[in-house]
Amino acid sequence: MYKLIQSYQLVPPILKLPAASYGEFSTVRTFYLFLIRSLTPPQATGNALAIAVQCQGINMEIGSAEWENIIISGAKFFDVNLGLKEVRQFSIHAGELLKWNLKINLTAITDPFEVAVKHFLDSIVPAGIIPAGASMLDIGSGGGFPGIPLKIVIPSLSVTLLDSSRKKITFLKHVIRTIGFDDIEAVQGRVEEWAGSKKLFDVIICRAFSSLEKFVFSALPLLAPNGIIISLKGKINPEEIEAVRASGDKKRGTGKISGLPFDIKIKKYLLPYIDSERTLMIIKKLG
Repeated sequence: MYKLIQSYQLVPPILKLPAASYGEFSTVRTFYLFLIRSLTPPQATGNALAIAVQCQGINMEIGSAEWENIIISGAKFFDVNLGLKEVRQFSIHAGELLKWNLKINLTAITDPFEVAVKHFLDSIVPAGIIPAGASMLDIGSGGGFPGIPLKIVIPSLSVTLLDSSRKKITFLKHVIRTIGFDDIEAVQGRVEEWAGSKKLFDVIICRAFSSLEKFVFSALPLLAPNGIIISLKGKINPEEIEAVRASGDKKRGTGKISGLPFDIKIKKYLLPYIDSERTLMIIKKLG
């Protein structure tokens, strides 16, 4: 067992245990459970846990104790504290996602570990900057990300999930009913069609847009005064940022977009357990 752990670089210095201590773990599974329950989130980043999950003999299921622990521990990395109620609502969402994915194309990510990290943990990263009680529009919500996980973490949000696919909206309405949410709706349509809408949102968020510039300029007509636009992406090229920054002091991160003053901030982060680099772009409307 110790040699196997060594081969995956799960070395004693990480846990500060003597080599003999590894004899207590009869399987990779029991060692993995020790890891996930013992390491703090900063220590848990990297390949160690991802490799442990992928080892033979570990058949993680959505809603299992292992799956829930991954989310609870990983959320702490972003200063988000989750209880059993929240993580079990995540489980319902994830379970329905994979079940419906057999019939309609909701996600290419189907491994339970990757669903936990790449969908749910990534979705809750902005939770700390979204005000309680805010109205939020999730553009291109697809399988419900990031809108549904954020609604679970911040129940007082008034959420609109927008997607152009009728089948995806049917799925989202099913999840809303199954979890028993209040003050959340799923609407079929394109954001461009909402440009003349009288309804404005405090927060407009998206993970799906391929073009950052298109997302920002589509969101602007729907943004309330002092509202914020949030984009969750992988690596953002400097050219993408310049495309949405019409002018301004780059040092301070302020500029004018469509003639209106904005504050633009870029925050880079790593997803727990897998060290995947992601970027949070926050554009705040000033007045």
